[in-house]
Amino acid sequence: MNFSLLHLPLEANAPLPVIARRPAQLVGNTPVLWIDEPFAPLGRGFYAKLEGANPGGIKDRPGLHMVREARRRGELTPGAPIVESSSGTLGLGLALAGLTYGHPVTVVSDPGMEPSMVRLLTALGAHVEHVAAPHPEGGWQQSRRERVAELLAGIPDAYCPDQYHNPDNVAAYRPLATELIAQLGRVDVLVAAVGTGGHSAGTASVLRESFPGLTLIGVDAISSAIFGQPAGPRLMRGLGSSIHPANVDYGAFAEVHWVAPAEAVWACRQLARRHYASGGWSVGAVALVAGWVARTFSDGTRVAAIFPDGPHRYLETVYNDAWCDEHGLLGQEPPLEPDEIAEPDECVVTGWTRCNKVRDPLGRTPAADRSEAGVR
Repeated sequence: MNFSLLHLPLEANAPLPVIARRPAQLVGNTPVLWIDEPFAPLGRGFYAKLEGANPGGIKDRPGLHMVREARRRGELTPGAPIVESSSGTLGLGLALAGLTYGHPVTVVSDPGMEPSMVRLLTALGAHVEHVAAPHPEGGWQQSRRERVAELLAGIPDAYCPDQYHNPDNVAAYRPLATELIAQLGRVDVLVAAVGTGGHSAGTASVLRESFPGLTLIGVDAISSAIFGQPAGPRLMRGLGSSIHPANVDYGAFAEVHWVAPAEAVWACRQLARRHYASGGWSVGAVALVAGWVARTFSDGTRVAAIFPDGPHRYLETVYNDAWCDEHGLLGQEPPLEPDEIAEPDECVVTGWTRCNKVRDPLGRTPAADRSEAGVR
């Protein structure tokens, strides 16, 4: 065995790892990794912001911020319970916030939450409750939100952050944007998954303060209602929605791409094998689209992509051959180019598809106007 690496001199100016006194201090300052082949040719790749390096993933940021702001305003009193709907990642962020600020946390989820995530949330001190059936129109999200409302009505002083409509969710991502500016110097295109709408809206709005010409590209799941497609059952968790979150800033997007599960699985596994950095459904879908941007936009375009989490909660799904084979997700390399539609509701998309017309399906006031008007 060659031990020479053990005796290499330390660089005098190498930054020292952070010593945290509390786990919340580990949130933020996540690394960026250059990704090229097989998503784009050498020299034409994109920069991936690895939010899985946070203790619980990207939603540690809004979990802490929403709770902190609610306490500051007096909406959340000391020691009062926190109750929220989550498919998993925000649950981790709220568990961290509960530990940090001294609040019990109840996460309302559904049977699609991975058993490993249930065990992890429980180990972190959160109580997990599952709804039994999807809402006939709003799917699992609406069913979970109705159960949250029932719990709030029966628990004095309980507080729900309401990640789908809370502007604090958007505001939580200012640090992520400032980190990208410090790390990359310039961002021309931002590729982000869309679920609650928080990290795409919050990151893009701050980047545009420095780069007004920023192009924001949204990534959604097939069978998601966010951008005007009909809602349906979805294997992919962490992006997409059966409801229409108010935090989605429709006017900020230049285009939207819908991605199917098999395409995301292919991308996740390529990331793991080629770059030793991967994650879940959102990560795979974002990488697929960011690679297309890097290939097709003009040479020199600086593309940043947000990877919301790591691979660990997906070991029994995305990275499980038997599970993927059962769902017909293996052996399907995605096309080099997405299909294109002129209108977001032109047809029901079943695979990677893009549309450069983005509008709120409900015709609501743009998010920026709601914020200026003080609408919460």
